[in-house]
Amino acid sequence: MIEFVIDKLSDGIGVIRPVGRLNMVSAPQLNSAVAGLIDEGTVRLVVDLSGTDFIDSSGLGALISGLKKTRQSGGDLRLASPTAQITAVLELTSLNKVLRPASSVAEAY
Repeated sequence: MIEFVIDKLSDGIGVIRPVGRLNMVSAPQLNSAVAGLIDEGTVRLVVDLSGTDFIDSSGLGALISGLKKTRQSGGDLRLASPTAQITAVLELTSLNKVLRPASSVAEAY
């Protein structure tokens, strides 16, 4: 089971924090969260992965889809606080070069 905590910072940045496993079951929920923020006009997003203990290819696909949607809307999507497992997956797939993970939400933008 996964929970998504969504917050908006005072500088207009939206933060999505998936808590649990980001996999084929929960990836559509991430897509919906990203789309919801974009529909509200928030196009600069950070996905805070500090509470995400696992990611699979569907989770990676949802992150790439979110990146594409935000960029098409004139914004960007960045990652913050990836766990060791997620960092390893990002490095193995070279997505760390595209998604630009930062050590914290504050450092992501």
